[in-house]
Amino acid sequence: MTVISIRKLGDPVLREPAKPITDFDAELGTLVGDLRETLSDSKGAGLAAPQLGVGLRVFVWSPKLSDGDLDHLVNPVLDFPDEEEQDGMEGCLSIPGVYLDTRRRMNVVAKGFTMKGDPVQVVGDGMLARCIQHETDHLDGVMFIDRLTPEMREQWMATLRAADWFDADVMARIKQSPHQ
Repeated sequence: MTVISIRKLGDPVLREPAKPITDFDAELGTLVGDLRETLSDSKGAGLAAPQLGVGLRVFVWSPKLSDGDLDHLVNPVLDFPDEEEQDGMEGCLSIPGVYLDTRRRMNVVAKGFTMKGDPVQVVGDGMLARCIQHETDHLDGVMFIDRLTPEMREQWMATLRAADWFDADVMARIKQSPHQ
């Protein structure tokens, strides 16, 4: 497996809805392995295929977030068993160094498949629920900054301008995003 460079905010692949996976083959296994290696190397909580430039509906999460052996989900569909919400700091490997208070649902039931094509259901709360929602958003071309209040968006823009990887081309692509 290989550590792959993570795409940064402004890369068009991060704003495109990912395609459902139909082939549960060795190529998918390699992709999940690359996602795991890259996530481990980056020390993040989760990582979606579009962040590696691959427009497919699969993501991984840190094994520290759940009790079981499962650490990935293919073609996820989310359901929320209640209306309870949580506020908390959230960041993204595609927007390095930016952490902002973001509201998410507290509980989630995610249905999908393993990389071998076996149906699976993941029930998560707290940090695991936050991660599953964040990574599923990536599969839909949505980033956590799209969920910010107008006040938080102003704070985020100031933080972004100060980031060492930020440039004017990134800002132009952000302003063209359909999610703004």
